[in-house]
Order: sequence, then structure tokens, then C-alpha cells
Amino acid sequence: MREVAELNGDGIAAELRQAIHAVNEALGSPVVFRPVDWSLERREASPAALEEGIEATRALGAAMKYPTVTETVSPNQVLRDRLGLAVIHRPCRSYPGVSRNYTGNVDLHVVRIATGGTYEDAGMRIGYYSAVSVRVMERTPVEHAAHFAFRLADQHRQTVTSTSKYTIQRATDGLFEEVVAEVATEYRNVRHTRELFDALLAKLIINPERYDVIVCPNEYGDFLSDMVYGLIGSIGLGASASYAFSKSHQPIIGVFDPAGGTAPDIAGQGIANPSGAIEAFGYLLQFCGYGALGRQLVDAVHDTIAAGEKTRDLGGTLGTMAFTEAVIRRVVPA
Repeated sequence: MREVAELNGDGIAAELRQAIHAVNEALGSPVVFRPVDWSLERREASPAALEEGIEATRALGAAMKYPTVTETVSPNQVLRDRLGLAVIHRPCRSYPGVSRNYTGNVDLHVVRIATGGTYEDAGMRIGYYSAVSVRVMERTPVEHAAHFAFRLADQHRQTVTSTSKYTIQRATDGLFEEVVAEVATEYRNVRHTRELFDALLAKLIINPERYDVIVCPNEYGDFLSDMVYGLIGSIGLGASASYAFSKSHQPIIGVFDPAGGTAPDIAGQGIANPSGAIEAFGYLLQFCGYGALGRQLVDAVHDTIAAGEKTRDLGGTLGTMAFTEAVIRRVVPA
């Protein structure tokens, strides 16, 4: 049994949390949650709330996080800065039974550097007509992301594609590609290719099946993650994992959450799609040492949707808990 932090958020967070607790209990409670109230109301009222969540995650080494509203401070950015979360992993594969424009089989991984790029600097206005910001690329986060991508490919895939605008951003993206190429020499069984980011987007839309693991700088990964979820039919199907690493590039802290937002328009109605949250919980289980159980849970989400048991956003009729119960039936047969 493993204790993990639970960062409770806003909007549909309470309903997603209920679904995850039901799944955990049905699996025999492999994890015990240490809850932290990370709702906007608590965070705005008490600066100690953010600190409590950070310290719980650092002490326990893993956290299940639910969607949070950003007002004055982004909780996600605070987590990255304070815990050194250097890499965001977004797996993406097609769900049979989900309506989408691309009908082929998407099965790829986006590995995004979680720091740097233009996101590190809000910039400044220069007079009335101009503004400027600094773009940052650091070697260590690139090394972490590259090792994560190549290890993922070495275990499950064949190819890592690094992507950036290295012909234009010669200093920053040039450093990124240089470091990835250096790391590639340590993984003889994995083929490494590189592509310009704009060309990659076009090729992904035409034929995403040619790609396995894609590694990229911060803002490119932000754009790319949402686009590939569009290929499979909904960003609500996405799950995310963020990692901090040891000096030897091994993940030592993991934060797991659904890729979707707080969805305030449907909060409290019991109709939110919990599939991204359940899949994220599956990755948390794998990180905590329950590999087979975590993989079984992720597959159960796909099998449930493929069987036509879906929430309303995907054209089905099930509410949040009815869908959760359908997933549980596939993991824990009666």
C-alpha cells in the first residue's frame, strides 16, 4: 500500500475525485490518499494551501491532481517550479467508438519539456508599439526529456522524433536538438529522427500512425498535445504525467492528472467524463509499482468506450459514476 498526495481542485474536480476513489476501492485500495484542498477559494484565502500541496507531494513522491482554476497564480506552474517537474508525458491513442475525423489508429506519446521556452518570461512592453520576451532553453531539462523519450521508445517503440524550429531558432532550438542527438547515441536500439515543427504538424494530421514518441520544447509540446487529442476526438480523453528526475535521469516525483479543465458549465451535474482522470490514475499506479494493475486499468477505459458505454460528451448516455462502474466491471469481474 502506497500513500500519495491528492490535490483537490475546482469545477468537476469533486466528481472526478469520487470516480477515482471508487476505482481505488474496487482494486483493493492499492494507494491511500492524503487530501489537500487546492480549490481556488482555499488558495486565495490562504497562501499556506499551495505550500501544503507542494510539501505533501515532495514527501510522498507522487500525487493525483484534479483540475484547478488559475487566477493570480497557476498551481501547475507552482508545482513545476517548486518540485522541479521537468517533463510532461502525454500518451495518446485512438478510442474505438469515439467519433473523429481521422479514422486511422493513433498510438503515440508526446514528451514535452515542462520548463523554458517563452513561458518562463512574461515579457515587457516597450512603449506603445512594442513588447519583448526572452526565450530560454536549458541543457538539463532537455537531457531529462530526451532520456525519458528514448527509454520509453526502447521499452515499447522503435523511433523517437525530436521536433523544433531549429533552422530559425538556431540558438535555443539548436541546443535542444544538439542535446537530443547526444542522448540518442546511448540508445542503439532506437532510431532517432528530427523534423521541423510546422512540417511535423502537417504530417501528423495526414498520417499520425508513422510516429511513435515525439520529444519537443515547452510551448511546442503544449500545442502538440492538444492537437493529437483532437485527432482522437476529444481533449477530455487525455491523461497527463509530470516528472521530476534524479541526476541520473530517473523519475523520482510524479504528478498525474487529466488533461482537461475544470468544465464549470457542467460541474455538479454528474455528467463529467472521468476517462482522462481514470487513465491518469492508471499511470500513477504504474509509477507506484503496480505496473500490471495500472496497465489493466488503462486498457479497461478503452475497452469500455469501445463497447459503446460512453458519457454524453462522446455520444453516450452514461453519467460520471455509471461510466466509472462500467470500467470497474472490466477490471474486477463479478
